[in-house]
Amino acid sequence: MAKELRFTSVFDIIGPVMVGPSSSHTAGAARIGKVVREIFGEEPTRVDIYLYESFAKTYRGHGTDVALVGGLLGMAPDDARLADSLKIAHERGIKVTFVPKSDKVDHPNTAKIALQKGARSMTVTGVSIGGGNIQISEINGFKLSLSMGTPTFITVHQDVPGMIARATDLLSENNVNIGTMTVTREAKGEKAIMIMEVDERRPDLVEKLKAMPNVDNAAYFE
Repeated sequence: MAKELRFTSVFDIIGPVMVGPSSSHTAGAARIGKVVREIFGEEPTRVDIYLYESFAKTYRGHGTDVALVGGLLGMAPDDARLADSLKIAHERGIKVTFVPKSDKVDHPNTAKIALQKGARSMTVTGVSIGGGNIQISEINGFKLSLSMGTPTFITVHQDVPGMIARATDLLSENNVNIGTMTVTREAKGEKAIMIMEVDERRPDLVEKLKAMPNVDNAAYFE
């Protein structure tokens, strides 16, 4: 279930600067796509996008399709190229498939995005909760609730001994306090995901996380 939405500024109420008719269906969708791209860490070659409830019914009319793909290409909600995102993805050789679903979910503006490049794959579920705000509710089948409003590090890494200790030591050495931490893995010794919500804004540390052995990608959000 989505967290309670709290407005912290007049811009949360007015809505974001964006291209498109709807903060939930366009700006929020673009943000979902962009966050998913940053978690994956590179441009995918194949994307399957599963749309639920309101997203499934109106994704073409409200520009949700072009917004999601634009975000996956690294575009922000106000990027003038959003309208051409499907064409740009095709030109880059990215195969994109939209799959409207009839399943009931916790929030009507939900998209589950499955990405693939070579042997790498990932599935992320995002929810547009209004005013351009989003939550990430699932990564590779693991349930979570990321509001993307707190400084957060996410790593995708190999499940090896000492990986968690190295990451937490790095933050400790830089006086960064961890508020909450979640680690999940596909299976012992396989791919794992570590999510660290922290108290300090330190985007500079993401490159040090990326440089660690056995880390496929690291991303920072706030």
